[in-house]
Formats: sequence, C-alpha cells, structure tokens
Amino acid sequence: QVQLQESGPGLVKPSQTLSLTCTVSGGSITRNYYYWSWIRQPPGKGLEWMGAIAYSGSTYYSPSLKSRTSISRDTSKNQFTLQLSSVTPEDTAVYYCARVPVSSWPYMDYWGKGTQVTVSS
Repeated sequence: QVQLQESGPGLVKPSQTLSLTCTVSGGSITRNYYYWSWIRQPPGKGLEWMGAIAYSGSTYYSPSLKSRTSISRDTSKNQFTLQLSSVTPEDTAVYYCARVPVSSWPYMDYWGKGTQVTVSS
C-alpha cells in the first residue's frame, strides 16, 4: 500500500518561498513508471495541477505556475519537494501530493491527505 504524507509550514509570508515535502512509503519514487505530482485547491475553488516529477527525474510544470515552481526529489529519503516562490495570498490553498501512473495520466491513484498553507503577513 502506497502512502504519501505532505509536510511543511502552514503559514508563509507574502513574497517568500513556500516549500513542502512529500514523503512516500510503500513504493520507491524511482520505480517505473510513475509521476509524482503536486496539486492544490484554493478555498472555494477546484483542484489545480501544479507539476510533477517523473520516475526518471524529469520535471513538468503547469504553464501558469512554471515561472515560480520547482519540484525536486531526494531518492535516499524517498521524498519529493515543491517550492513555490514569490507567494501571494492567492496561493493560500490545501496542497496535495499524489502518484500518477504513466498508463493512466493524468489520473492519480494515491493521494496524500493534504496540508493547509496560508499566505499572510
């Protein structure tokens, strides 16, 4: 059973960089053939896919967030990380990490429980 757990600060100040980590258990993030994604849901809005890192280490980003987003991984810890720079209150959301099988892209099969991030001074 694959499990994902998001972690990081719940409060970030405007203009700072938001950094979240997803710790994966029950399966290696380097295993063929999966993407590991970040998704967010602002209050009262729908889900927004932010980007992903593939089993190979290749990264993919939403065009609307590409200039501010970076996804990386630490294979020794089986973790992948999201960094979102120059945050504003509009980046307030619940942030999720999830696994996406290549064969079923873009549909996720495992999700973390999500973590609330508030951007406020």
